[in-house]
Amino acid sequence: MYSHTQTGREILVTMAVVAGALVVGVYQGLLPQFGLLVAGALVVALALFGSLTVDVDREAVAVRFGLGLVRRRLVLADVIAVQVVRNRWWYGWGIHWVGNGWLYNVSGLDAVELRYSNGHADRIGTDEPETLCRVIRDARGLPAN
Repeated sequence: MYSHTQTGREILVTMAVVAGALVVGVYQGLLPQFGLLVAGALVVALALFGSLTVDVDREAVAVRFGLGLVRRRLVLADVIAVQVVRNRWWYGWGIHWVGNGWLYNVSGLDAVELRYSNGHADRIGTDEPETLCRVIRDARGLPAN
């Protein structure tokens, strides 16, 4: 029904530059060999969190980061409202708790918030907020705000 992948360009550039600087620092003798381990960990983090794919069908919204090892399925039957929101800059990127729900984000401040009957609200960062919101509303059968 809907599938979109957003690349976290800022994450990719930042982590790649830091990993590259660590490798150069080790090979120039400015840093201990431990720097290579940290650079390797950054490369793994890039593979795991460099992009966010959102899939929507009639039953759920599935979010998965990077290679797909980190994923979550949000059941639409529990959703009572959906709206486009703007995250605060300090919410940042990745997966973490913000206020009364989870944030899934790789880039930017735009997101779609899913509100549940239990009072929780998850946010999905996206560079297509209006489209994602409309698709989720249609899949859940909710009216437009």
